[in-house]
Amino acid sequence: MRALLVQGSTPPTYWGYGHSLPFIRKDAALPPLGLATLAAHLPASWELRLHDEHLEALPDELLRWADAVLVSGMLVQAPSMRATLARAAALGKVTVAGGPAPTTLPERFPEAGYVFQGEAEGRLERLVEALEHPGGHDRVLSPAGEERPDLALARVPRFDLLALDRYASHAIQVSRGCPFSCEFCDIIEVFGRTPRVKTAAQVLAELEALRRLGARGPLFLVDDNFIGNRRAAARLLPEIARWQEAHGRPFDLYTEASLDLATLPELLAAMIDAGFSAVFVGIETPDRAALQEAGKRQNLRVDPAEAVMRLTAAGLEVFAGFIVGFDADDAGTFARQRAFIQALPIPRAMVGTLTALPGTALWRRLAREGRLRAEASGDQFGETNFEPAMGELPLLEGYRRLLAELYDEDAYFRRCALHLALAPARPSPLRPGSLAALARIVWRLGARGSRRRHFWRLVAQALRLGPAAVPRAVTLAVLGEHLLRYTHEEVLPRLDGRLAALRAAGPGSGAGLARAAAAPSAS
Repeated sequence: MRALLVQGSTPPTYWGYGHSLPFIRKDAALPPLGLATLAAHLPASWELRLHDEHLEALPDELLRWADAVLVSGMLVQAPSMRATLARAAALGKVTVAGGPAPTTLPERFPEAGYVFQGEAEGRLERLVEALEHPGGHDRVLSPAGEERPDLALARVPRFDLLALDRYASHAIQVSRGCPFSCEFCDIIEVFGRTPRVKTAAQVLAELEALRRLGARGPLFLVDDNFIGNRRAAARLLPEIARWQEAHGRPFDLYTEASLDLATLPELLAAMIDAGFSAVFVGIETPDRAALQEAGKRQNLRVDPAEAVMRLTAAGLEVFAGFIVGFDADDAGTFARQRAFIQALPIPRAMVGTLTALPGTALWRRLAREGRLRAEASGDQFGETNFEPAMGELPLLEGYRRLLAELYDEDAYFRRCALHLALAPARPSPLRPGSLAALARIVWRLGARGSRRRHFWRLVAQALRLGPAAVPRAVTLAVLGEHLLRYTHEEVLPRLDGRLAALRAAGPGSGAGLARAAAAPSAS
């Protein structure tokens, strides 16, 4: 059996860093870890190839080579996935859709011969049987029973199938699931509220596999909440620290965690010792009423501004997620978000409108209230997929204004300066290609760039703090190229288009709950 594993492509996003990648001569931000993990669990007798459409378009010859084509992706990647499935089916290939989007919305992939739902570990027998002996099988292959797989079954991903040198960062996964119950989150629906964790031996084996393939530099631990199981994290971190020290600290680690990490000084210190330099946290909003409404009670137990300051002072760059469009939000929400973010050392403030993802508690509530109106697509800048309480027009007007203010270049570099002033500078190993990348950056940003005044001011601040702060300053300037350009060249024009359409539709368009109240209930 010759199986081709295809990762669907993502349209330009904040997370893709498309305007920053050329500075370091990389083609994509992150590799398709899910497909590499799947590959490790497919039969050893199969011949496998893996193609990531973020690197290049899928050639016909690869499709012709395969007996079966397995396509994976998230909702935002669904158009790319469906196009690949249709191409493969037209060539007579057996096709499979899997991953997050097909798991939650199998009906959205009619081009697939089979839809595989859920996780791979210990669950592939029916899929393998269907591919090796097509015919007579259910089209949607759902795992039997409700119990999620023990991660002790997880194998080292097939990193050898990835073009590792073409990615800006590497990735592994330590755990799945999150103990909290945020209304808008689909992680707890897909992976559960009891975090399942790999053993230290498994994690170190994955680190070693990457190291032996020559991987160095940034490494994302793609956990839903790295500290979801605090005891397991506390046991694992010293093991990672010892491994890093023994191998010359090959990786600069970053991950996702809940904001209450700031209340756990011993765990935070252990993360720094293990080589973590950044963490993504979901702050969502400084408004307590909106947090209460969303069920994000863990954020009510900490002062979010103080938490950000503690994490930064410990040595982590905090990049954070924010949401507008909660029912509790009002006309002043956008100004409060802006004031909160601009006062803190959060260079990368990722703000999105609330989306009702399929299968979430939010989705179910809005369905009962008759407020769902479109399928979720992962697109933050088009039509909202439910009736916002404040109305779509005021929501998108405020959202546009907020993004324009946050990613004004003065505002962005001010947050970078706040970060540098508070975060302790720690020396890091010189990575291969670093000096050449620095030369490109200095030439393109410092000599020719339209923001060279901001670039040199940030570098000068870093030099005053010590040479070890300079790499972080340069990195933030490079990241800013994407965040600023993407906002002003793509996001704001798209929002302007949607706003123009709403205004042209006249009074009552995007009016929110006044119109939704008359809608029939979906319950």
